[in-house]
Amino acid sequence: MDFSVGQVAGFAGVTVRTLHHYDGIGLLSPGGRSHAGHRRYSDADLDRLQQILFYRELGFPLEEIAVLLDDPAADPRDHLRRQHALLSGRIAELQKMAAAVETALEARKMGINLTPEEKFEVFGAKDPEEHAEEAERRWGSTATYAESQRRVARYTKDDWKRMQAEIAEWSEAYTAVMEAGEPATGERAMELAEAHRLHISTWFYECTYEIHRGLGEMYVSDPQFRAYYESIGPGLAEHLRDAINANAERRA
Repeated sequence: MDFSVGQVAGFAGVTVRTLHHYDGIGLLSPGGRSHAGHRRYSDADLDRLQQILFYRELGFPLEEIAVLLDDPAADPRDHLRRQHALLSGRIAELQKMAAAVETALEARKMGINLTPEEKFEVFGAKDPEEHAEEAERRWGSTATYAESQRRVARYTKDDWKRMQAEIAEWSEAYTAVMEAGEPATGERAMELAEAHRLHISTWFYECTYEIHRGLGEMYVSDPQFRAYYESIGPGLAEHLRDAINANAERRA
């Protein structure tokens, strides 16, 4: 079967204008046309749109999504596994937050006063404002973010392809290190940690060793980052964090 642009927009909950835009940039070009020249979408086109919307929900730029989906070596199941891991991390956090809201609603309805600890348990020991101020104080986060945005804004599709090729090569190499049972303090792991730092400095912003240490901790503590690295290899988040610290120490 094939479907009109209006039908697909209805299925996916997007606008016709969005589908036209995806076609215009080559991200999702319909597989056929009607006799009158109207777009007709196949089941394969719908599968691709589903992948696009999954990645968009996770915050990926359209240019990077195109590179990921157009990679001839990529197995569609790999995309689903990566998306599942990232979404699972987000879902776990949202479920905790939803449960806290439900508890607060139930307590108000029954006239129960929650203790201060119960009210804020879901947030753990995180003070977002304190962490934001600390990040800016230690790493100049505002300038770093601005620099990252400035660089990313000018990247072409070929730039994203080169970036993804580097990531794929690094991921394969780091997985091999872990499969070989090499420690995070080993030479190969530390060299890959350094390559990881240089990749960030090349493509996004100047990543000092101190910033890199902070990122390493975030890869372990943040559910979405943790899920991403765990999707590459079980235990990789902690292993990389330790390798980043070892690499920073030896180069200090």
